Amino acid sequence: MSLMRRAITQWDIQLMIIPGFLLVLIFSYLPMYGVLTAFMDYDLFKGMLHSPWVGTKHFAMFFHSPDFWRIMRNTICISLLKLIVIFPAPIFLALVLNEVQSIFFKRVFQTISYLPHFLSWVIVAGFVGSMLSVDNGSVNILLQKLNITGEPINWLSVPEYFWAIIIGTNLWKDIGFSSIVYLAAIAGIDPHLYESAAIDGASRFKQIFTITLPSLMPIIMIFLILSIGNVLNAGFDDLYLLSTNPIVRDVSEVIDTYVYRVGIQTSRYSYATAVGLFKAVLSVGLLTTANALARRFGHSLW
Repeated sequence: MSLMRRAITQWDIQLMIIPGFLLVLIFSYLPMYGVLTAFMDYDLFKGMLHSPWVGTKHFAMFFHSPDFWRIMRNTICISLLKLIVIFPAPIFLALVLNEVQSIFFKRVFQTISYLPHFLSWVIVAGFVGSMLSVDNGSVNILLQKLNITGEPINWLSVPEYFWAIIIGTNLWKDIGFSSIVYLAAIAGIDPHLYESAAIDGASRFKQIFTITLPSLMPIIMIFLILSIGNVLNAGFDDLYLLSTNPIVRDVSEVIDTYVYRVGIQTSRYSYATAVGLFKAVLSVGLLTTANALARRFGHSLW
């Protein structure tokens, strides 16, 4: 059956994809026309049709900018820390919850761990700022009560602590919700495999490594590929809201916050677009490379 005839016979099913297709077309593909501003000196009043073309001028400006290596260092380091610390955490949590025998305790713990994901970063940033505050911050009060510190510490103004705060906050916010996929995958594993392993004398710990983790490997590889492709997306909301103090800008500014600062706050639209396009091209390259490597293990996306 030809593709056209199949589409006609399945017209009711094809209609269901139209809203999603329009959503992607309008909000993802049509705005890509705007990347042309990266190659021109865009003037808001002249518009794209009358703004002069300058080629790769803005890319060269970014590569020779004194901020280039600092921004790339922060972006890559924060992203890698999130990948190393946050990526395996939901897998570990799912494995632990799967071993819990009490249904009541499991449901209560899952509900509590899911809740932070539904809080906006504005609320989370306010919550973290309040906890780490110099004036009556619970963290400083606890450390002083335990005689660990003599004076309160302004945590969000110390560059050495900033990355740890960002990673810890993201871990607390997303670990519970991210574990849902892995818990669902574990629930789909054939229970007869565990029964056979138990008969052969395998402990619960050994069953995790011989049955559970191998069964999760295809899903883990897919999420790992996507995470590597997003390694330049170090984040925006968390970094922007928690780095209000200019003192920590040397360790907090990444590509996304830099694009916002130079593009929106200083109205350098073409320059900001060039920086964003540079990040997008690198992300596609990383995603393609990660997928090619994963294909050797039989778990690639395409």
